[in-house]
Amino acid sequence: MGRITDAVKHLLIVNVLFFIATLLFGDQMYQLFSLWFPKNENFQLWQIVSHMFMHGGFMHILFNMYALWAFGSPLEEMWGRKKFFFFYFSAGLGSALIHTLVNYYYFNEGMQALLSEGYRQAEIMDLLRNGQYNKGWYNVVPGNTLDNFLSSYMSPAVGASGAIYGILVAFGMMFPNAELMLIFLPIPIKAKYFIPALIGLDLFSGVTGYSIFGAGIAHFAHIGGALFGFIMMWYWRKNQFKNNRWD
Repeated sequence: MGRITDAVKHLLIVNVLFFIATLLFGDQMYQLFSLWFPKNENFQLWQIVSHMFMHGGFMHILFNMYALWAFGSPLEEMWGRKKFFFFYFSAGLGSALIHTLVNYYYFNEGMQALLSEGYRQAEIMDLLRNGQYNKGWYNVVPGNTLDNFLSSYMSPAVGASGAIYGILVAFGMMFPNAELMLIFLPIPIKAKYFIPALIGLDLFSGVTGYSIFGAGIAHFAHIGGALFGFIMMWYWRKNQFKNNRWD
């Protein structure tokens, strides 16, 4: 963790500017630039990228930007600016893809459950478009299924976390024995242990629905970023591109 490299610096600046704009304009920013479910009327194609610069609060952006600097700068030093940008946005796009696919699964699962109970799809969609739902749905559909169904449609994704998880995976593969000092641990822990454990906790939370990190976290977006980061690193290592710079 040394100086702030160029690509990291530019990403930090854009993220901070988006965060300031969010503080000033609030819901308008979230409506325009968060990643909404494709069936939601708020969805726009640019959100696939713009959601990476949106954050839900000060602690959210603080942790993401700290991780971007701490783990991203050493990678950019080795790869060069262009290669780092390519990796960062590829991981972020992979995160958005996995998150959206999981939401499609949740949405279709909930919709089929409601249709099987005699509800009409047009009636269901009319309520959802107005940000509403029928409380009676909970009487016929399991709560977790219905919660996932409603969340997939109504809750947009924000944050650079998917891209950051890709960066974490790359850092762990490039510097496996780097010792990390963490606020909540009294002793340093090597990257090759900490990063897989963190991803494993996200996977556990995403599959079980029990989140040890708190509510409102898109765990499968994290998993998607980590997965695409791993695939790129595996491909680069296999084809001897890992250490090539793209200046």
